[in-house]
Amino acid sequence: MYAYLQTENDYFDIIVSEDTVEGEINMKKIETTDSYQSFINNKDISILKYEANWCPDCKRLDFFIDDIINVNQDKSWAQIDIEQFPEITEENNVMGIPSLLVYKDGKKVGHLHSANTKNPDQVKEYLSQF
Repeated sequence: MYAYLQTENDYFDIIVSEDTVEGEINMKKIETTDSYQSFINNKDISILKYEANWCPDCKRLDFFIDDIINVNQDKSWAQIDIEQFPEITEENNVMGIPSLLVYKDGKKVGHLHSANTKNPDQVKEYLSQF
């Protein structure tokens, strides 16, 4: 089966297995405000991907995020839907998606804005400081 992904600057032609589950990547999903609080209050570095189902750039990030997670296994990873948690999104000044926010001990210590999540090298370079 073929899947097509077109973003502002790129066009991808991807072969997708019939048993592939959309969005199945190595990140847990934030389902409640309590799970969000628990996740960001981790003593280790925690990276939260802000996204939405309708976002083509979020889907594009999903194509290479697993490799980045594998290189950064010392960090905790999760994803949050901006439409399910608009108050958390606003509280963290997320203006565009996808955005990767970095937390430690309950404090936001980094914010990779959507414009800088377009390719793996930008994301890897940013995360290397943590």
